[in-house]
Amino acid sequence: MREISLGVESGDDWTLDRIHKGYHAQDILEQCHKLEEAGIDYWMTFLSGVAGRSHSREHAIHSAKIFSQCKPMLVGTGGLTLFPGTPLLEEAQRGEFDPLSEKEMLEELKLFVENLTCDCSFITHHTIFGVNLSGPDFLARKDKIVAALERQIHHGDLERMAALRRFKQTL
Repeated sequence: MREISLGVESGDDWTLDRIHKGYHAQDILEQCHKLEEAGIDYWMTFLSGVAGRSHSREHAIHSAKIFSQCKPMLVGTGGLTLFPGTPLLEEAQRGEFDPLSEKEMLEELKLFVENLTCDCSFITHHTIFGVNLSGPDFLARKDKIVAALERQIHHGDLERMAALRRFKQTL
């Protein structure tokens, strides 16, 4: 095996507990370091929005801190979509989960990117249309990625992005 994809989603213990991942940030570090020692390349995935509005900032900053202590070949990001029949949608409908707006997800992603310091390839599957944030050499492109996110936050068609997310049928 030469590489593996890790659906980490968060490096924040509160969030990891909230979404029942079954591990904590320290476990992520230990397992990633074992992969590095074994010479296995790996991808890490960050899921914007999964902590909800009440814990968004901590989720972004703590995740970036944990990801930055690892050596992933690629960091991928995506935005949470609440699909029918999923526990998070049901919790949101009962008022037990406070989902982020499209703008708030972009702000969370920007905060994550601003705090990420590992040099890797970077891709996003967020519903940002017309903007390509993906590519190699993350640290060399970090300022451009942050600027593109900032433009989308303030000038992007957030209603259209939200509509694209609402009409998704699958990941």
